[in-house]
Amino acid sequence: MQRLLFPPLKALMGRQYLRLLARRAAPRAQCDCIRRPLRPGQYSTISEVALQSGRGTVSLPSKAAERVVGRWLLVCSGTVAGAVILGGVTRLTESGLSMVDWHLIKEMKPPTSQEEWEAEFQRYQQFPEFKILNHDMTLAEFKFIWYMEYSHRMWGRLVGLAYILPAAYFWRKGWLSRGMKGRVLALCGLVCFQGLLGWYMVKSGLEEKPDAHDIPRVSQYRLAAHLGSALVLYCASLWTSLSLLLPPHKLPETRQLLRLRRFAHGTAGLVFLTALSGAFVAGLDAGLVYNSFPKMGDSWIPEDLFTFSPILRNVFENPTMVQFDHRILGITSVTAITVLYFFSRRITLPRRTKMAAMTLLALAIPSTKLKRGIGNM
Repeated sequence: MQRLLFPPLKALMGRQYLRLLARRAAPRAQCDCIRRPLRPGQYSTISEVALQSGRGTVSLPSKAAERVVGRWLLVCSGTVAGAVILGGVTRLTESGLSMVDWHLIKEMKPPTSQEEWEAEFQRYQQFPEFKILNHDMTLAEFKFIWYMEYSHRMWGRLVGLAYILPAAYFWRKGWLSRGMKGRVLALCGLVCFQGLLGWYMVKSGLEEKPDAHDIPRVSQYRLAAHLGSALVLYCASLWTSLSLLLPPHKLPETRQLLRLRRFAHGTAGLVFLTALSGAFVAGLDAGLVYNSFPKMGDSWIPEDLFTFSPILRNVFENPTMVQFDHRILGITSVTAITVLYFFSRRITLPRRTKMAAMTLLALAIPSTKLKRGIGNM
């Protein structure tokens, strides 16, 4: 009887519940009680209850299900990273304002005939970027920037499908725990918010500004919000996936370990703030103001840092101040990452933690040199 009964119990409820049930059933097995017939609606075993109720899956996710969900979120974080990179390329090619409409389904099909391309080009000509900056653009040049923005938007739709469709499938299969359901809902909601925020950002560059004669740009505030939400989505997806795929290490809570953890959290916040300041640099084209490093022109501290009034406005709208702040934050971030690496070498840590610190340092130093090279272009 145990051989017939215990395997389905083990599959449904797990080992701990099985041991408890065996202890409770032992006294009954020793007595000579007469088994009463079951009333309608009663079942003799838990496996029969599961079969009668039509539930063939376990309510709590198994280790195999957790690995599948972890790999899915790992792939999703990769798609978000690809969207950020593609968005940066779109920004560098000045293609972000080429698609002047936003339709979730309609714009998935690109123009195919000459007439459709000319109609799309005529719509673009009604907006400030063509009138002020690209008034001599040809149709062939317009196709290039249009396809750049089209690829970015289609990739964004792919990211949304990569989150929402598997999430609905895993939810239906019962592979998500109660806590994981909340996380998955938050991630899917953030994906939808990210798409709406992207269009809200593009819209700021399409608005007519009669008093402005500068090159049309998207709002640097909306650009920073768009990038920031993408980074939050990436980090949350990656963190959740690794928490499912990698077993946690149990380390003694020493004073040095607590200090390292706090310093790592502070470094992460500093890197995030540096990335947001980079969005302000891109939104204002502030990187073109000074192209020398480490000095800005002939001075260490430029004279036009506080030309706007009130003073706080310079931090977000003065190109010189924005570039200066980004430089300071970048240098500080690289310094903090270097200190974090040497700090981690002094503590007994798991191998993967030391590899993560080494990889972080290996990525930080080349990124600084690359940024310097871009600034000198």
